[in-house]
Amino acid sequence: MKIYRVGGSVRDELLGLPVKDQDYVVVGATPEDMTRLGYRPVGKDFPVFLHPETHEQYALARTERKIARGYKGFAIYATPEVTLQEDLARRDLTINAIAKDEAGNIIDPFGGIADLQAGILRHIGPAFVEDPVRVLRVARFAARFGFQVAPETFELMKEIVHTGETEALVAERVWQEIANGLMEQHPSRMFHVLRECRALARILPEIDALFGVPQPAHAHPEIDTSIHVMMVIDYAASQQYPLEVRFAGLTHDLGKGTTPPDEWPRHIGHEARSVELVMDLCERVRVPRESRDLALLVARFHGDVHRALELRPGTIADMLQATDAYRKKARFKAFLQACASDFHGRSGFADQPYPQAEHLSKALQAANSVDAGAIAMQLSQSHAGDTDLPMRIKRQVYAIRVDRIKSLLSNP
Repeated sequence: MKIYRVGGSVRDELLGLPVKDQDYVVVGATPEDMTRLGYRPVGKDFPVFLHPETHEQYALARTERKIARGYKGFAIYATPEVTLQEDLARRDLTINAIAKDEAGNIIDPFGGIADLQAGILRHIGPAFVEDPVRVLRVARFAARFGFQVAPETFELMKEIVHTGETEALVAERVWQEIANGLMEQHPSRMFHVLRECRALARILPEIDALFGVPQPAHAHPEIDTSIHVMMVIDYAASQQYPLEVRFAGLTHDLGKGTTPPDEWPRHIGHEARSVELVMDLCERVRVPRESRDLALLVARFHGDVHRALELRPGTIADMLQATDAYRKKARFKAFLQACASDFHGRSGFADQPYPQAEHLSKALQAANSVDAGAIAMQLSQSHAGDTDLPMRIKRQVYAIRVDRIKSLLSNP
């Protein structure tokens, strides 16, 4: 039995990056051998075991054969006769098919080190086309490392899309890869790669529809909406904002892809349409609730946030109520981060001030200083038996909140 460290941990070590999870391949062993040594089996689809002390993953060397469509359509063969090279050959890219033995020797049968040095994402063999997830993975690695995709690998990615294999991707896996890509250093690179291989129109047609759509005259008409959206998510990444903020930045302008430009001003058209499209996308891809809810709020209100310095106190109070800012302060902070990313995601705007965010944060602080409970108790005593009491309390709390915001604006 021989044990090799494989995959991402070896790749990242060679790149001088921090090594996180370490995966191992075991050659020449059976499941019975592993359990006898104290390893705990955890794999559903193929033999994977957890080390009894470190709890790191150890998988038996295996080969795969395509038997059905989709990324799960494989028959797995794991026997002691499977060699390390056979196991590495089933992987997607050369840079992920490098191994290191227990003595520290590097095993690189497919030229992964040379591709690391050249900054190339290259497939290992023709079996690459059998797994549609690899289209998303290659795009994600492009976003992570800034590497170029080898031309021959691009052709195979296009073939995967053309044959309809991407249609077999389950929603949860699509979201997982998109979410991981958004959390990379340059997430825009992922979407450019997906578009170049024609996968974006299949997987996220709402994003694909933004390419070639001009920005409105008051913004930057010299760039199209897709460039702006890509700058937004890259800015959010540069600020290390969380996933929910980056996804909201990605989807905030979806309506521009389907709404005539003359309907854009003052959210008559595209912002209302964006909300509908965000909901459709989130349902189809099974986006988690936290990301979905923030994206919906940003799609609906980002224009109002940009005009925050011009808004009346009552309008601000309405926005705070509609975004549930009083109860969900952390989400409101993320909401403002996404709107700020939208503002900064334009040429020459990255270092410009965005006082709207601080303005609304202070407005929330002022409105939140109103003791709704005390008001409710006072009105309950003075209007006992009033059937309109709940609405009376609501109106009174709202009025005082508006006054507090007005006072804030009068004395900044």
